[in-house]
Amino acid sequence: MQFIENRTFDEIRIGDSAEQSRVLRLEDIEIFAAMSGDVNPAHVDAEYALSDRFHRVIAHGMWGGALISAVLGTELPGPGTIYLNQNLSFRRPVGLGDRVTVRVTVSAMDPDSHKVTLDCLCSNQDGLPVITGQAEVIAPTEKVRRPRVVVPELHLHTAGARHRALIAAAAKLAPVRTAVVHPCDALSLQGALEAATAGLIVPVLVGPRAKIEAAAQATGQSLDGVELIDVPHSHAAAERAVALVREGCVQALMKGKLHTDELMEPMVDRATGLRTERRMSHIFALDVPHYAKPLFITDAAINIFPDLDTKRDIIQNAIDLARALGLARPKVAILSAVETINPKIPSTLDAAALCKMWERGQISGGVLDGPLAFDNAVSKAAAEAKGITSEVAGDADILVVPDLEAGNMVAKQLIHLAGADAAGIVLGARVPVILTSRSDGAQSRLASCALAQLYTHWKAGGAA
Repeated sequence: MQFIENRTFDEIRIGDSAEQSRVLRLEDIEIFAAMSGDVNPAHVDAEYALSDRFHRVIAHGMWGGALISAVLGTELPGPGTIYLNQNLSFRRPVGLGDRVTVRVTVSAMDPDSHKVTLDCLCSNQDGLPVITGQAEVIAPTEKVRRPRVVVPELHLHTAGARHRALIAAAAKLAPVRTAVVHPCDALSLQGALEAATAGLIVPVLVGPRAKIEAAAQATGQSLDGVELIDVPHSHAAAERAVALVREGCVQALMKGKLHTDELMEPMVDRATGLRTERRMSHIFALDVPHYAKPLFITDAAINIFPDLDTKRDIIQNAIDLARALGLARPKVAILSAVETINPKIPSTLDAAALCKMWERGQISGGVLDGPLAFDNAVSKAAAEAKGITSEVAGDADILVVPDLEAGNMVAKQLIHLAGADAAGIVLGARVPVILTSRSDGAQSRLASCALAQLYTHWKAGGAA
């Protein structure tokens, strides 16, 4: 066990010194900004920093001051030290990758008050001073030796950053004309109108006029210039929206305040619906704080117990969406409880068959591996510990779950326990369906609209 030990006043002599070194990382700047609230763009905005005086991102000045405090509090004098005064002179900026060595040297001592004065010098990797100063402390008089406390790990995540990037990418394209089905509550109507303001969709509101207008009044939103098709109830709204697709009037559908089953019923009708040769499936697009890239989970909302053919379509739909978002060769992990084939676990047999179907060209555009347990799909360390050598293991873009129950649990756990931001879309019909939950916020609805817009333009470009 590591210990931290002080030097009492009686043990200290003039000329004694202690030092520590640290390399400035981007994480140090971000953590200091989050802790202090100092978001000066010279420190946190790389684009601005290039045009600033030093032409690079630099550390907060008091980051160096904090390093001095660390030496005083842990080395010399150490635990029990009382800080009285500190002056600092900032001589040079500290940039990313610079190594700062902090050295404190005792220059004066007062036996009556136990005050100790220390000269403070922070130097960079070239030996040049970046901060100089002097500290005055009261040194401890009693010996302290304690186990060194292990500080918690910090994982930085900017909530919504990936979804904002998705929205920004979609905003460069022409908006998609979208039938918004039964937007009779404030949240679903506001989501549609905000998506229109962001340039993602051109909404066509389908539902009871009185209820939609009441929802608009409740949110203070104007319906001026917005097309509204008056129908008596939610079931009629779903039927009319499907008809608008068949008539070529809209390029996407968006769920409002109605149950998913009610929206899907007219869509799956073989005579008048929106079915294609591909089975419809839902795809969650998640921004998970501790995962290095977007993560797609399918199917967690439409197909309850998919058979092998349905799983093939589920995978192809997810690959197509990932490619529409710019992934050239999405990595698909087919999940089960284990990473070996076990005849007693049907999902492992499906995984093996799907991988063979991919090898024979029945699934295209990505790379598949399975069965993989969840940890082996998303953690390189877990995959290596099991001896799994795979392009997909530990680096999956898409997680294909055995059934709806498993998918819903995995997605909801990531959302509610891991803080993931979610967007959702249904593919496999004639047009994409923006399928959001009643608990989804405005940004989630915007991101879901962005998915539909990017996919629609990708498909129109002949890439599907």
